[in-house]
Amino acid sequence: MVDQPSKSLHDLVQHVGKYPVEAFLFVREGLDHTAKQVHGPEADVHKLLHRFLGKSGLDWSDLEAQFDAAALPEPVMEAIRSAGGLEKLNRHVSGRDLCWGLRDLALQRWGLLAPVVLSAWNIRCTTDFGRIVFGFIDFDLMRKQNHDSLDDFSDVFSFHEGFDEPFRAALHKQEQQQSDA
Repeated sequence: MVDQPSKSLHDLVQHVGKYPVEAFLFVREGLDHTAKQVHGPEADVHKLLHRFLGKSGLDWSDLEAQFDAAALPEPVMEAIRSAGGLEKLNRHVSGRDLCWGLRDLALQRWGLLAPVVLSAWNIRCTTDFGRIVFGFIDFDLMRKQNHDSLDDFSDVFSFHEGFDEPFRAALHKQEQQQSDA
């Protein structure tokens, strides 16, 4: 059997074709940012499971099935049991949560310029985030769960709502505080 060469980020960018490499790097970083927001910091057992899944070619649903059937290697079984089971270890982030996490990261990084930066990368709606994520999935650089789909990213928020409104609200609050003083 001949091993297939691993697919690179450059290959992925060419395959998807619409977004520059910076957009893919931002979404990848945003996934980590969002997982920490939703689930807290990653523990050593998570890293062990990621390595195991990568080496074995399994996805999370395969891991669940093999755990339920006690078909995993004993060190993996023990690590899962000692962490409280797979339910506590699942760091899955929904498409919706990821969109909001990416919005938060963009606002932290670029402030008012966030929508300008994203637009320069051809990201103009939350579905664009999904296309990038599913590009990663197609290239086995990210994993999905059985129920995940591109539709999860559709119309999560308008960029006007997501990027302009937080600043309008903050400005209004600041104006209120100044008038009350």
